[in-house]
This record gives sequence, structure tokens and C-alpha cells, in this order.
Amino acid sequence: MAADAAPEMILHNGRITTLDRANPSPEAVAIAGGRFSAVGEARDILPTAGPGTRVIDLGGRRLIPGLIDNHLHVIRGGLNHNMELRWDGVRSLADAMAMLKAQVAATPPPQWVRVVGGFTEHQFAERRLPTLDEINAAAPETPVFLLHLYDRALLNGAALRAVGYTTDTPDPPGGEIQRAPDGTPTGLLLARPNAGILYATLARGPKLPFDYQINSTRHFLRDLNRLGVTGAIDAGGGFQNYPEDYAVIEKLAADGELTVRIAYNLFTQKPKQERDDFLRWTQAAKYQQGDDYFRLNGAGEMLVFSAADFEDFRVERPEMPPEMEPELEAVVRLLVQNRWPWRLHATYDQTISRALDVFEKVDAEMPIGDLHWLFDHAETVSERSLERIARLGGGIAVQHRMAYQGEYFVERYGAKAAEATPPVARMLEMGIKVSAGTDATRVASYNPWVALSWLTTGRTVGGLRITPERNTLDRETALRMLTEKVTWFSNEEGKKGQVVVGQLADLAVLDRDYFDIPGEEIRDVTSVLTVVGGRIVHGAGGYAPLAPALPPPMPDWSPVRRFGGYQDRHAAAGAPGAFARATARCCDAACGLHGHAHARAWAAASPAESDRGFWGALGCSCWAF
Repeated sequence: MAADAAPEMILHNGRITTLDRANPSPEAVAIAGGRFSAVGEARDILPTAGPGTRVIDLGGRRLIPGLIDNHLHVIRGGLNHNMELRWDGVRSLADAMAMLKAQVAATPPPQWVRVVGGFTEHQFAERRLPTLDEINAAAPETPVFLLHLYDRALLNGAALRAVGYTTDTPDPPGGEIQRAPDGTPTGLLLARPNAGILYATLARGPKLPFDYQINSTRHFLRDLNRLGVTGAIDAGGGFQNYPEDYAVIEKLAADGELTVRIAYNLFTQKPKQERDDFLRWTQAAKYQQGDDYFRLNGAGEMLVFSAADFEDFRVERPEMPPEMEPELEAVVRLLVQNRWPWRLHATYDQTISRALDVFEKVDAEMPIGDLHWLFDHAETVSERSLERIARLGGGIAVQHRMAYQGEYFVERYGAKAAEATPPVARMLEMGIKVSAGTDATRVASYNPWVALSWLTTGRTVGGLRITPERNTLDRETALRMLTEKVTWFSNEEGKKGQVVVGQLADLAVLDRDYFDIPGEEIRDVTSVLTVVGGRIVHGAGGYAPLAPALPPPMPDWSPVRRFGGYQDRHAAAGAPGAFARATARCCDAACGLHGHAHARAWAAASPAESDRGFWGALGCSCWAF
């Protein structure tokens, strides 16, 4: 083969899962021009290597198509990632609070310490959240904002002062500021029944400047790459305004620095002005404008505020107001006229049924079956509603919210009701277009392996079995839910999601074999090598030198410098906590000192000890403060 026709990369000597039923387990793959150019026998592919071909020995590891999240607030998450302390995956409240104390010591005024979603109290060995007294003791002067799912936020005294909540502050619509007998806010904010108070309070905190947001987004995308994610559909979000808050991701796309392919939906921000938003956007933007890395995917997940049934299984299901149908119809008609698909947030069947009344009415005049429209979440969708969705040609995007809120659902509705919440296996049986994702980052974690664990084991992150085996998925089917099946939801079928000649060369090589490990280990899987469009975007272990280096997280007090993102759940009995594990990993990679030595030293040190002095005493140079 001529040198200029040789592939740019060949991967071999691994267990390759293509999700192509005609060629499920080849020996090698080749990549050229950002796409898979050959998938087959090693004896046929290896000889095609030229002098410039990178030949990668997989060492027996499992290679899969890159994971695609069907519902990830990746744009908003990137803008804030470097400011957030992640408790995702932390096994104990003691570890979590040690991380909080260390971050408080490193955070300068007037900055906040924020723990914004991605965890549940049930994942902790203690099975509880910290008390307000514990948070105030850990941070007497530094504002702390802690968001737990979409049911509550805990603010210390310094945070209450920063946001200005006093005895005179009224409760906002749909939210409650819990108060002491004298009317003084305690620091507990409750979403009753929507998350507006949580969004609005968080929005009062300091923001990163533009260049720091660029850095923050790059680090968030890299942590997604570390988990094997190569694509995502961005579902918009509260306080994520278009086009202002899209400038960072647009610049990264223009500069060729996106390492996750993003299809984005536009989310209305103004109650009673929703149709005006979509009228303006459909006039100014074209559906699918962009490229394979960054493209417009339609409307939603918020179409009209009157149809938004925010999930909080600790409280009664909210009843949607009577204006829901006319407001939703006005927006859907506009979208259909412009041939824009949409996605609609809907937790409960009662909301889904009423929305379907609107969709059927519009469909009778303007068919919607080819628009790739969908419902998001659909935890309690009924058989009747599934039949209606199938008849109209719609889809359902499920996420692993029950892995984080299943205990609350069982407490309110009973274990029997939770057995098919949502009824994923039944959706597949009926032939409905269905795929999976995370709905990260403010409720569940952005770790897709938690979703795969939930789909296959039926267990919450707290270990409660909520889905019986008959309603769980086998591992291959679950993997398809986070790869090839997502492509219908972005109208990219046949373009990505499998290891097939001609498809985009997006893949992940796993640190352990997803198909062979015990079910309880699935959520701990990471990627040791992630490739997007034939470009290596993440490497670990022996593959680390192949990946481009990122600049350090900005600012220098960023929690990402100390803890990274999703935390390793596993620690041997008696091992040091999450802080030590995170820093040991970083030090091992960055300066060559032995990670366990760092961990042992930290375990013996006071959490209040200066970071600079502690690491300097060890001779560690991996952080510059």
C-alpha cells in the first residue's frame, strides 16, 4: 500500500466490541481521515501500516465504541466545572467532609465552595447528608453551597450573608427558605415543588472570567473522555442563555479543541415568552447547522414552563396548570412549521399524557413522525402512553436518575411501583426509539458507567435493588443504549456509535472488561485510551504519553487541582480517604513520587495543614500554588 494511503492509526491485540452484528469481534481496526477505514483480521490490517502509522497494542483490553450521553448539561457543566467540588462516587460522608474542609482552606474570599449535584446521601456509608452545624463548623467564613439532587440546598451562614437571605426575604414561588422560630433563615432551601429557588440562589455566586471558562470546559471534557465519553446531546438548562453562554463552547469548536462531540438543544428561559424565544431562534438559526463536533439539535428540554414537572420524589407530584396545553401547542406548531425536532422534560405519565394530547392534535394537521421528537426521563410513563408515542413515531430518552433517587421513590410509591420506573425493557420490546444518558451534572453524576450499572443490575448507587432481573438489560443491550441508539436522537444514524468502516472513529479502551467483571464493578470502569475522530484525547497508564497535556486547572484554588472530577469509589479497608486517593493519583502521574507515600502522609496529617507546606515537605512539585 502506498504510504499516503496508509492508515493513521491501527489498534490490535484486544477484545474489540463493534456492536456491528455482521462483524461483532474483529481482531484489529484501522483509522484514516477521522473514520474507521478497516475492521477485520489482524493479518489483513497490520501490513497496511506505513511509516507514519501509529500502531497501538491493546494488550488484551476491551475496546468499545465511544459512549454518547443522550442528555448531559455539558455546556453549563463546563462553564462551572473548575469551581465545583465533586462528591460523585465518594463512599463516606467523612471523606466528603474532609474534602470540603480542605477546599475551604484553599478557597480565597469572595469565592464560594460549591458541591453541585452528582451525589446522593444514600451513597454514603453514614446514609445521611451533613448537618448545617457540621457545614458551619467546617466553613465559618467561606460561603458553602451544597446542592442535593433537586430537592434541597444547604447554605452555611457565610453563604446566606453572600446571597442576602434574611428574615425579610420572602419565599419565592415554588420554593421554601426554611426558618428558625424567629424567622431567621437556617440555611436549608427546599424545592417545593420546583427547583427555581435552587437555580436562582446558585446563580448569585461568583462566575469565572471567559478565559477561565475555556480552561474549565476543557477540563470537564477531559474528565468525560476519561470515562470513555466521546459524544453528548446538550439539553440546555436553567440560566443557560443562548447565544451568550454558548460563546465558550463555540470558541473551542472553532479552535478544534472539542474532545466531545456536542449536539445542542435550545432551552427557553422566560416564562410566558417561550414562543417568542423559539420564533427568534428558528428565524436566526437552522436545524443541524454546524458540523460533526458542534451542531444544533432542535428545541428543549424546556419548551414551556407550564409543562415542567420537576422531579422530587420526596413531595407530591405537581399538577400542571390548565394553560399547559395552549402554551405547549403554540410552541410545537411553530417547531413543526420550521421542521425542528424537540425534546420535552416529563417525569410523570400524567404530564406525558397531556402533552400527547397536544402532539396528536398537531400531528393531525402537520405530521410529526419524521421529526425525531422525544420525551426526556419518563419515569412513570404508562403502557397506554407508550403505545401513543410509538404510533406518533416519537422516542424516549431515559437517564439514571432512579439510581440516585430510587430510595425516595420507593418510600413514596412503594417497591412494586419502582420495578419498572422507567419501563426500559418494555420500551425496547415495543420497538420504541429509546436511549440512555445521565442528566448530569446538577442531579445525577456525569459518569455513564453508573447508568450502565443501573440498567444492568437494577441497583441504586446506595445498593438498593429497585429493578427486578426481568426488567434489567443484558450488558450488550445496555451498551447499545449509550452508543448506537443515541444517534437517532441527534439524527446521526449510521454516522457514529459503532466500530464500522465509514463511521466516525470514536472509541474507548477500558481499564477492565465490562463484559466480564462483576456487576458491582461496572460503575468503576474508566477508559485508559479515548479516541475521537481518530485523535487521541485521553490516555492513562502506559497510554498517558499519547494524549496531549492540558494546562493546569484555573484558578489555582480550583477543586479540580486537588480532587479531579468523579472520585474512585474503591478503597481498601483502612485506606485513606478520597482526598488522599485523588492527590496520590495526581502526584503519581505528575511528579513521579509514589502515590501511597503521599496517601499515608496525608492520612497522618491534619486536614487544616497548609497544602503548600504539606506537599512541599514531601518534595512534591505537581502543584503550583
